[in-house]
Amino acid sequence: MRIIAKSRLMALAAAHGDCVEQVKAWYNVARKATWHNLSEVRQTFRHADIVGDKTVFNIKGNDYRLIVQIHYNVGIIYIRYLLTHAEYDKGAWKS
Repeated sequence: MRIIAKSRLMALAAAHGDCVEQVKAWYNVARKATWHNLSEVRQTFRHADIVGDKTVFNIKGNDYRLIVQIHYNVGIIYIRYLLTHAEYDKGAWKS
């Protein structure tokens, strides 16, 4: 998968400070993947979920939520948000 953009993802992780290694690990797995649907994503990340048109990944033991848009037809993942669990629960990212 092509991930747009690694620099944004790493900046979001660095802003939180304590999840950089886990985000790097997610990135390294995702960029090598050839997912075609959520079922294939869940073979790698079993707790990935669809919320609207976005896919949500648990990062660092559910402390963070990585929210992306996956365009399976062209193999591109767009980074949208990296939120704490509390920020995610507020739901402001959905609008």
